[in-house]
Amino acid sequence: MGWVGRLFDARDTLARILLLDLSGIGYLVVGVHGRPGPTGTQWALAVPAFLLALLCHRRPLLNLLLQSALLAAAFPLVDDVMINQVGASWALLELTMRATRPRTIWLGAGLLAAVDLTNLIGEPVRTALTGLFGLAVTVCLPLLLGLVVRTTRELSRQAEERAEADRRRRESESRAARADERGAIARELHDVLAHHVASMVLRVGVARHVLPDLDPRVGAVFDDVHATGTAALTDLRRLVAVLRDPDGVRGDAALTAIEPSALPAALGAAVDRARQAGVVVEADVDPAVGALDAVRGQAVLRLTQEALTNVAKHAGAAARAQLTVSVEDGAVHWAVSDDGRGAAPAGVPCGGGHGIVGMRERVEVLGGRLEAGPTGSGWRVRTVLPAAGPAPDPPRPRAGAPEPA
Repeated sequence: MGWVGRLFDARDTLARILLLDLSGIGYLVVGVHGRPGPTGTQWALAVPAFLLALLCHRRPLLNLLLQSALLAAAFPLVDDVMINQVGASWALLELTMRATRPRTIWLGAGLLAAVDLTNLIGEPVRTALTGLFGLAVTVCLPLLLGLVVRTTRELSRQAEERAEADRRRRESESRAARADERGAIARELHDVLAHHVASMVLRVGVARHVLPDLDPRVGAVFDDVHATGTAALTDLRRLVAVLRDPDGVRGDAALTAIEPSALPAALGAAVDRARQAGVVVEADVDPAVGALDAVRGQAVLRLTQEALTNVAKHAGAAARAQLTVSVEDGAVHWAVSDDGRGAAPAGVPCGGGHGIVGMRERVEVLGGRLEAGPTGSGWRVRTVLPAAGPAPDPPRPRAGAPEPA
């Protein structure tokens, strides 16, 4: 019954009335048989019916009252009351479809039935019975059709409400599931990782104070480890806050992205930290990176930190590394390579971590592709982050790609 709802849409009332009026004019001009044409009285009753239907197309109850009055006037004046009868019946149909209270519908139907019955007063019994059956067409048919349209609209509205309620329920369940997952991750970060980092920071702080006459170089290492651990704790607390209440910290860009103007300094700090670990780093950073958007700037910083950490971990101290960051036509060209000739630290696993996996995922989210593999005696990691805009679908990781981090 969907076509019924579209045919009798409330927004198309004026168009329906206009078509009805044009049909009535056509009936008067060519549809009256046995006479040379419509009488003046017919025109006098039809024209007001046409005009009132147009003027009252938004007020169905008023239209029904006026059309019923014209119909009552037409019965004693003209033999052919088709125009006024159709106008009154159509007015009842519009009222049935659009009335806000059922009582109004039944009162309108009773009014039209009473007007039709007045024409049967004084008629023979057979004619009166025929007129009673005629009420099925003039009153019952528009009433039935209007009720069908109302029911169809109501069922459609209920279906839409149920669909909307289901959508909200699914979204609520999805949000609750994500909140539970974030809460579980936050608890693990706080109870396990943050606890161990805090313990390391505390022990380093104690060592700085209980060991007298430290070599300045050892003291510098302790200071760097303490500062790094403190910064890690701060980042962990921020991450836990984001996981526990993402809406409450959404406006704080420091929790999720670095300020673009601070990116060159942050990259310099990452390079200095790698140098303090013994890696010889040559950095070639384009000053234009300070104008990058926050998301790509954050990606460049995290990639650099992870790559230089991998150099210190796998290539060893005294390895030579090259960091290159440039901006060309809005795209960011980033690469870190090493010669692999440092003294490999003892006790450091040679692979099986998730550093390259995380780097690749971060790059693919931005529409780029991470390349990582041996080059000469060392290792090179590089990528191109496309210019800001709609990101293409991320490529699938190549099977068997090395995962050194």
